[in-house]
Amino acid sequence: MLLFLGVDGGQSGTTAIIGDEAGRILGRGEAGPCNHAAAGEGRAKLERAVTGSLTAAAAEAGLDPATLQFEAACFGMSGGPDDKRDILAAILNSKQLVVTNDAVIALAGATTSGQGIITIAGTGSIAFGRNPAERTSRAGGWGYVFGDEGAGFDIARQATRACLRMEEGWGPPTLLRDRMLAATETNTANEMLHAFYTDAWPRSRVATLARLVDATAADSDPVAIELIRSAAHYLAMLTGAVRNELWSQGAPVEVAYIGGVFESRLLLETYRALVELPDGVRCGAPLHGPDIGALLEAYRAAGLRPPVVA
Repeated sequence: MLLFLGVDGGQSGTTAIIGDEAGRILGRGEAGPCNHAAAGEGRAKLERAVTGSLTAAAAEAGLDPATLQFEAACFGMSGGPDDKRDILAAILNSKQLVVTNDAVIALAGATTSGQGIITIAGTGSIAFGRNPAERTSRAGGWGYVFGDEGAGFDIARQATRACLRMEEGWGPPTLLRDRMLAATETNTANEMLHAFYTDAWPRSRVATLARLVDATAADSDPVAIELIRSAAHYLAMLTGAVRNELWSQGAPVEVAYIGGVFESRLLLETYRALVELPDGVRCGAPLHGPDIGALLEAYRAAGLRPPVVA
């Protein structure tokens, strides 16, 4: 039996899936995050996450992790693949090893062909595409300082700015101020802003306040509505940039979306209306998650395209 491995390694956790050559999923395992691999603790965390998730997947599959050999393995890594390949090659026995980023495996699992565009919007944002000629392109994904437009942290940041403007008297009134102060247990927008610079409020936690902005928009607050719609416009622009780079006008394109930001009904409806405007564009939820996408990329590296059966 030939074995294949797909691993989704991200900021919140690591998932490993073992499959056979027929596309059957034999085992799945989870472990901690592995998005950084700098010397010291970062490398150790990566190694623990990979070996932990792989051991758990092997146990579910009834396989001995010490004797595992894979025909092909694909790792989709948050934070980029460049500093992780040598580490992974040292701890894994695989004839072929693909180490790529999380956008690639998200697209691989999202569409029927592994081609099209995936737009990801969680704490950060990025759009990635691959066309029938195997050309790829990306837009966004440049981090919270210079990019990540339309993502959770960006929505929360824009909401904080709206609260500050209201408090200082040069912005419109909004329910966001009282609600965000209550959520952060602060008394003023200025105090809330300073709290966001502390270790108690890492970017991932600040990004969760995007849900509060969405709930406030659902209560017909004009400022919150504008923030959610603006986020949808930015995400649609990322998608459109990739489409224009890889496809001619009118060519059929399959677009999928993934990430917590798309749980907002207003944002999703606005986003879909914008990206489906060009002829030939179909937009929908992903068929599979990034972990399945990583396994499909492993099959792809070996020249196989079996239907995945859970």
